Amino acid sequence: MALMITDDCINCDVCEPACPNGAISMGELIYQIDPDKCTECVGHFDEPQCQQLCPVACIPIDPQHQETPSQLQAKFIRLQAVSERVQES
Repeated sequence: MALMITDDCINCDVCEPACPNGAISMGELIYQIDPDKCTECVGHFDEPQCQQLCPVACIPIDPQHQETPSQLQAKFIRLQAVSERVQES
């Protein structure tokens, strides 16, 4: 399951630097999460860091991108491999 940021976002800027996968970026009006990069911090932390830090609790699970823990782990492994290849270049 990827997470999403709702319209309740106040653009406080705490979520973006906390994301270990670089999945959070500024959208047109509020921050957004790239579901292809969001692992809910699986592989990095026990809890999603953006959810832990968000002062307005506007980061729920994205119902359109539901994944099992094993799928999130596989995504983490894939993202790490891509990151390593980029660093080697």
